[in-house]
Formats: sequence, C-alpha cells, structure tokens
Amino acid sequence: MFRRLLALLLSFAIFNSLFAQTFFDDTKASRKWVNKQFKKLSEDEKIAQLMVIRAHSNLAADHVQQVNDLIKKYNVGGLCFFQGGPVRQANLTNFYQSIAKTPLMIAIDGEWGLGMRLDSVINFPRQLMMGAVNDPAQIYAFGKAVGEQCKRLGIQVNYAPDIDVNNNPNNPVINDRSFGEDKYKVARFGIEYMKGMQDVGVMACAKHFPGHGDVAVDSHYDLPIINKSRKQLDELELYPFRELLKAGVGSVMVAHLYIPSIDTTANLATSLSKNNVTSLLRDELGFKGITFTDALEMKGVAKFFPAGDAAVQSLIAGNDMLCLPGDIPGSIEKVKQAIRDGKLSWDDLNARVKKVLLAKYHLGLHKKTTINTQNLVEDLNQYTRSITTELAKQAITLLKLNNAQLLPMQNKKKIAYVGIGNGKEHVFSKRMMADWNADVFLFDNKSDSNAAVELLNKVTSYDAIVLGLHQYSRRPANNFDLSKASVQLAKDIQRYHNSISFVFGNPYAISNFVDAPNLLACYENDSITQHTAADILQG
Repeated sequence: MFRRLLALLLSFAIFNSLFAQTFFDDTKASRKWVNKQFKKLSEDEKIAQLMVIRAHSNLAADHVQQVNDLIKKYNVGGLCFFQGGPVRQANLTNFYQSIAKTPLMIAIDGEWGLGMRLDSVINFPRQLMMGAVNDPAQIYAFGKAVGEQCKRLGIQVNYAPDIDVNNNPNNPVINDRSFGEDKYKVARFGIEYMKGMQDVGVMACAKHFPGHGDVAVDSHYDLPIINKSRKQLDELELYPFRELLKAGVGSVMVAHLYIPSIDTTANLATSLSKNNVTSLLRDELGFKGITFTDALEMKGVAKFFPAGDAAVQSLIAGNDMLCLPGDIPGSIEKVKQAIRDGKLSWDDLNARVKKVLLAKYHLGLHKKTTINTQNLVEDLNQYTRSITTELAKQAITLLKLNNAQLLPMQNKKKIAYVGIGNGKEHVFSKRMMADWNADVFLFDNKSDSNAAVELLNKVTSYDAIVLGLHQYSRRPANNFDLSKASVQLAKDIQRYHNSISFVFGNPYAISNFVDAPNLLACYENDSITQHTAADILQG
C-alpha cells in the first residue's frame, strides 16, 4: 500500500508547481471577496491585518483570553502557533476563526513537520539529514506530507523551508536546520520541499533572507553581523533565494542581520532595511509574494527598537506581515503617526492589506470550514514513519570503513555495545541485544573519567565493539555539551580496529572523532533512525 502511495506522491514531482496560478491570481471572484473584506476594515484593522501574533495550545486560560481579546478588539491578520497538542490546536483554531471578523491566516514554524511543535506528532528529520539524501523526489514527498499535515490542521502557511547555506559549522542558530553547505543542493532541495507543500495548497516561506548561514551570534539574543561584500552574498547566500523565487515560492521571511554591504545604518537589521526588503528583494530580485519579518520580539531587533518603532520601520522597509510585533495597540498608533508624518502612506498600506487578503482567498479562507478532530493524530502521523524510514535509509552515511568485517557485521562470538548518552537503554541498544546477543554498556554523559576508564577496561577483550553516540546537544556551543570524559571514552574505543561508531545526532560533532577507523553519520537520534542503523549493521 505504501509503495503505491509513495509512487503517487513522487509522481507529482514531474509536474510544475501549482503555485503560479494559485496564491495571487486576481480573478473576478477573488477581487469581489477581497473588496468585500477590505471595505469592512477600519483604519486600525487595516494595520492589524498586517500583524501575526503568537498562539500556543499548551498554555492556560489567560493566554487564550489574551489571544481572544487581540482578535476581537484589533482584528489581527494571523496567528502563528507554537508548542501544544494537535487536538487542542484544532479546537483553538476553530474557536479563534469563529470569533474573527476577517479570517485568520494560520501559520506555524514547522521546518521538520508539525512534530517540531506539537506533541503526539512524530518528527520528520531535520533538513541537514535530508541534505544527505540523493533523490530530490524524496524531499518532494516529504514536503507534500508536511503540506498535508498543515492542511489537516487548518494551517495555511508553514515558515519553511530554511534555505540558508550553512557555511559556518559553528552557526549557533541555523546549523542542522539547513540542507547543508552546498548552495546548489540547498536550492534544489528547497524547491522540492516548497513545491511539495504548495502543490497541496499550503504556502511555503523561504527563509532567512538574505542568508543566515554564516553567523556566530543567534539573532534571538543579539544582532549578528555578516561582513561580506555584495559580490560574496550574490555568489553564495543569495543563490538559493533567487532559485526559489524563480520556482514560485509564495512568501519569504526576512532575517534580523546587520550586513554593511547592504545597509550601513547603525544597528538596523536587514528585516528593517528598505535597502534589503524593497531595493534588493523586491526591485532587484523581482519578488512579488508576501514578505514576513522574522519575529520582531527577537533581540536582534528588540534590543535597538521598541515594539511600535520596530513595526513602523518594518513597514517602511517594505514588509507585508509583521511576525510577533509585541505591543499591538502601541504599534497601531505608531504606524498611524508614521502615516501622519509622511513616512508611510495609506495607499501603500492598503495595497499590502489587499495582497494579504488575496492570499487568504487563494489559501481557502473565503470558505468557512471547521477542523474535524476525529482521527486527527492518526491522520497527522499517516505517512511519517514510512517517509522518515526511506529518508534514513538514503541519508545515513558511511564515512570510513577500514574493517570490512564490521559492516555488515560478521558473526562474532563476543560483541560489546557501548552507548554514550543519558545512560538509559534505547532502540539501538535493544536491537544490539536482540540481533547480536551483545553485552550492553551504557555511559552517562555526566559520568566522570574514572567511570570511563572502568568501562573501557571491560570492553577491550571483545571481538567487536559497536559504539553509539546519543543524546548530545544539537547546537555546537560547549562542544555540543559532550563531556570531556565522553569524548575521551569514544576516542579510546575508536583506537581499536575492531570498533565501529554510529553518531546519532548533529554530524558536525563528528569533528571530535575524525580518527575513528569505522564511522557512520546517522544525523538523528529518533527510534526510526536507530532501527534503520541497526538494519544497516545487519546488511
């Protein structure tokens, strides 16, 4: 059944994306609906239609009341859901849409599917693992499955794909969210992910323009600086964006970066820069879709601009929708003052409101629908295991093999499995026991060097030692939070020619283990990836 379904999913890849005639077509029917909605809006509501506010489905009643009040009082344009649960989010979406004067554009930041935000939903892999896949059609199938998840849960926009080229392995915020360091693969796979979603009617969002891959600072906490020439940006960072724009991506998210070669204004993030949003993205690259700011509550902006000032400057820059602008009434008042001061114009803002309404129409929001919660979790997880298994089979990478008897594993009398992580059994350790009758030794990352020496002495007499590295941080700070004892234990084991190492997590951590004689990058630590790795060991 799955093979037939997968063939159907992949077959869509040979057709052009449906985007071109979807999100912004100005038809008689769409024009009628847009004009009807627009005429109902007060001046304050027009400004609020350009704002996306935060929503959670795992917070208490006071949060729900706060969102309720912002919808009723100001008629905000959209919600971005964060952590929670699928059924709770569905019920809240139904409620929020029922009280909205203008249908809400529902968004989520779900780069590796809805499991990134919601409990009960299985995660797809992060993009760096998918970057190791050879078949672009598999990325399309993944994108289509994520799009189907979004549609099932009443989500119109997914803030994905991330098409930053991760050319800094120590990037503290992008890193394994990127498809990798190859700009051509980033662009190609970004297009497949985008088309998969947009072919089922969910708007993709290419981010983070003009490129967040070469930073040393997390823009959630400060304003990163990229000291590159415009030529350098053209050759690398901008390449995937140009390609996705040509392929028809519906929206772009603009990053909080300071890039002097684009705008030298002190402390002015690219999200607030007219040189970046209007001159570069709109005029030079010709983008006609919707621009979202990255979250304006992030310190990359908020450190230098209070909420209302950030909203004004974002609109002056040329953005269409302001994500998480903070003080809604204060921002509305500041925008109206900017209009009175001649910094903004009603003609310009009205055009943006109509563009947002046009997108809402083509995203299906002109029709009143209710999310059915029956079998919701089952539906959201319908294709996750099968697609993730196929991605894992293609992605797990053999980096070094100096002992061919270890892969596939030959019958050995005595096999030891050493799992470095949180000291608890996991799928891979259980498979080692079941498949190979291995003796399992678990090392907690918090254990000291004495415990490491004790464990090492126990395993050196085995015919083969299988080493698994689990449960380390996905971020490079503090060496991925790998303890010195853990790294040393792994290196000591890897000195043995009969050892083979499986690294279950961010592959940049492999820089600690370059001398391993037999080594595989597994990218993720989920149960599906661990099962797949165990299958590979069997051959």
